[in-house]
Amino acid sequence: MNFALIGFIFYLVVILVVGFITYRRNKSHRDFFIAGRQLNPWVVAFSERASGESAWLLLGLPGAAYASGLLEFWTALGCVSGIIFYWFVIARELRQQSEQYEAITLPTFLAGRFEKGQPAIRVLATFIIIFFFIFYLSAQFNGAGKILNVTFGLSQTTGMIIGAMVIIFYTMMGGFFAVAWTDLIQGIIMIGTLVVLPLVGLVELLEVSDGSRPFAGLVAREGHALGSFTGGQTGWAAAALIISGLSWAFGYMGQPHLLTRFMSIRSAEKIRISRRIAIAWAIPAFSGALMIGVIGAALYGQGMFDDIEKVMPHLANELLPAWLAGIFVSGAIAAMMSTADSQLLVISSSVIEDFFHRTLKQEAGDRALLRGSRIITIVVGLTGFIIALTSDKLIFSMVSYAWAGLGSSFGPAVLLLLTWKRVTYQGVIAGMVTGFVSTVIWSEMPALDAVISVRFVSWVLAFLAVWIVSRMTSKNS
Repeated sequence: MNFALIGFIFYLVVILVVGFITYRRNKSHRDFFIAGRQLNPWVVAFSERASGESAWLLLGLPGAAYASGLLEFWTALGCVSGIIFYWFVIARELRQQSEQYEAITLPTFLAGRFEKGQPAIRVLATFIIIFFFIFYLSAQFNGAGKILNVTFGLSQTTGMIIGAMVIIFYTMMGGFFAVAWTDLIQGIIMIGTLVVLPLVGLVELLEVSDGSRPFAGLVAREGHALGSFTGGQTGWAAAALIISGLSWAFGYMGQPHLLTRFMSIRSAEKIRISRRIAIAWAIPAFSGALMIGVIGAALYGQGMFDDIEKVMPHLANELLPAWLAGIFVSGAIAAMMSTADSQLLVISSSVIEDFFHRTLKQEAGDRALLRGSRIITIVVGLTGFIIALTSDKLIFSMVSYAWAGLGSSFGPAVLLLLTWKRVTYQGVIAGMVTGFVSTVIWSEMPALDAVISVRFVSWVLAFLAVWIVSRMTSKNS
């Protein structure tokens, strides 16, 4: 009896049932996109964490750690720092101001403070969201293919088809209610995977070394610089690697699918509860993802896998009982689904609410807008699936590209709008354009990206653009 398959099928059934149950809770497109601002703090916290870390955390980061060792510590530290910062600085203010401006999407929030420039901000923001989220979404479908290939022997294409069909269906049915409540389930499975699997792997590693050889010795014997926090580099090369890892922190302030979670909580006063839960989830989760990759390299050596991002499902299937491996493989699928569904909703909301409803001023009933949202969800999902089929990039690199683009295009503008009263609409537009252009150009020049990360450069340039242009235009505004 294939317990892994049984566990996976059971998980999919639960997710689809949630989609059916929440179908009737959507009375309008506002319910479909932010659940009517009625979610409790536990659901918001787990939804934010599950949708924030995607297949990247269970496949991409362990794969990078498998290849680079403790160098990826700086990536984990950067991510945890970014999570703590934006829960303390961004979350509460965004919840209050988004309701004040009646904003249910990030583009509407960015435009809400200004009397002029609203259409330009919404159209530009919608374009940026669609552009980068298509790559992000493709990475999640790619992750589904890899997990199902390792676990059940399905072809990667078949795995992507299954993952895409399930995600598109329950997102289209249940909207944000379905996404948030399934994220709660998915977040619990993910943290279980990221805590238990590294512990089991560490026990196995100690048994392999008979308890007599320290971890660093085993690493050295295998011929990897896994024990180095700088990848064996010194001087500026080491500093550049550290900055590159820490720069992941900047991206959190500009991710539309995460910022929407703050808008959906029942009240701003509940943010404190969600914040504690989210931080308590993040620290062991990133530590576990890092250790999965390092332990995998120490146990098997490099060159074991045709794709380094298959190290997590391989470890689960090798070291755990079949039924538990099935649950943890579902955790990796959960990570992919919880991000993909959120991204589908963000793109749909930007097209329907920001472009069709507010920019084109097309009036329609709530039911018509809801129906249009579901159609856009299907179209966008299929587009992301097609790109996933034709791309050969790793999940880590695709997510890094989208993370840099979204983080720099929106992060500086959001931060300054919430903390500085002199921001102008010209400054917001300048910041978005700078973040977008610098990410696209810098990413196409690997030599420059090796010197200093695009995630750092594009965010700093966009921040300066918002600040400088706002100071230059504040008197006129």
